[in-house]
Amino acid sequence: MGSYTIISDIGNMLTGLLKKNMVPDIIVNADAIGLCSPAEKENISLGLYLYDIKESDSVRVTGMQPAGVSRQKFPPMYLDLYYMLTAYSMSDNKFRASEEQRILGRAMQLFKDHPVINLETMSFENVLDGPAAKIELIPMDTQDKMKLWNMPNMAYRLSLFYKVSPVSLDSTRTVGIRRVTELDFSVEEAGRRDMEG
Repeated sequence: MGSYTIISDIGNMLTGLLKKNMVPDIIVNADAIGLCSPAEKENISLGLYLYDIKESDSVRVTGMQPAGVSRQKFPPMYLDLYYMLTAYSMSDNKFRASEEQRILGRAMQLFKDHPVINLETMSFENVLDGPAAKIELIPMDTQDKMKLWNMPNMAYRLSLFYKVSPVSLDSTRTVGIRRVTELDFSVEEAGRRDMEG
């Protein structure tokens, strides 16, 4: 379910949702929405930056899981993924702030309307069937945002901060197990044993 590509898959899903619902009405070109750090944004108008990954405090699984008839798999690790979403308008100065606010407003609306990812089907639909990861807007003060920005020679730009959690990352480590294949029962009549004693 959660292979090593899951982190990349989640990022691509989030940008895919933005592209599907923002192009061409808000942003003209789908290539202008993508995964990037603010320092490497190039021609991006809306950039999603994965700035941190932590092991989840809310979900921990310790038991082994079945992996076939004779093997068991170690439990998955559950992750919290932290994203910064930033708009970079290429308009003239007098229109730039307004356009960036429109871009971020639409992005917030989309993540609010699609708050859960179904990790089994890797979609935003049928979220009641199977394990799911929530998309949450993180309440953060301006000082913490400025620390996270931390881009040399770049002034801070208005950004949104999101957490996607819990995201499972499966273990590939397995161990062999032995199943009980036969039982040996010995039955003796109680009366005969008492007479012999």
